[in-house]
Amino acid sequence: MRRLLRSFGYAGSGIVSAVSSQANMQIHVVCAVIVNAAGLLIGLSRMEWIVIIAAQTAVLAAELMNTAVEHVVDLVSPEKHPLAKAAKDTAAGGVLLTAIGAVIIGLFVFIPHL
Repeated sequence: MRRLLRSFGYAGSGIVSAVSSQANMQIHVVCAVIVNAAGLLIGLSRMEWIVIIAAQTAVLAAELMNTAVEHVVDLVSPEKHPLAKAAKDTAAGGVLLTAIGAVIIGLFVFIPHL
C-alpha cells in the first residue's frame, strides 16, 4: 500500500513539475478551466461531459508525455542532433494532433448549445 501511495506521489510531482515549468502545459490547463466553466454555464449533459473530459485528459496526457520525451532527449543528447530533433518534433506533433482533435470535439459539443 505504501508503494502505491508513493507512486501516486511521484505521478503528482511530475504533473506539478510540468504545470509549473512548461508554458504549453499551462496553456492547456487554462483552456481546460475555460472549457469546464463554459460547460457548467451551458449545462452540458453527462455524455457531453464524458467526451469533453476524455478529450482534455488526452491532451494533458500527451503534453506530459511530450515533456518526458524532451527531458530524456536533453539528458542523453545535450548537443544538437538530428535524431534528438526528430524525437522532440514527433512528440510535439502528437500533442498538436491531440489538441486539434480536442478542439474539433469541443466544437461538436458546444456549437449546438449556442
